[in-house]
Amino acid sequence: MIWRPALSRSAILRHDPVRGADLLIVPERIVVLNEEAAAIVGLCDGRRTVDEIVAEFPEGVEADVVDFLDRVRTEGWLR
Repeated sequence: MIWRPALSRSAILRHDPVRGADLLIVPERIVVLNEEAAAIVGLCDGRRTVDEIVAEFPEGVEADVVDFLDRVRTEGWLR
């Protein structure tokens, strides 16, 4: 089956204007995302495949994007 990453039901992506950063709000935790991480998570809408998400970024970072998605999925923040 092809994985189409989406935020888990318990995760929320929000922009914090005070910090000027995107936050991933998960149970009992707030994760401040850097610009690249926020861009990746922002594409996890449940419609795009991993390959389609990777295609949105410059060549040469494919492995980094996939590794990040795998780590976030392991944390339970993506389904």
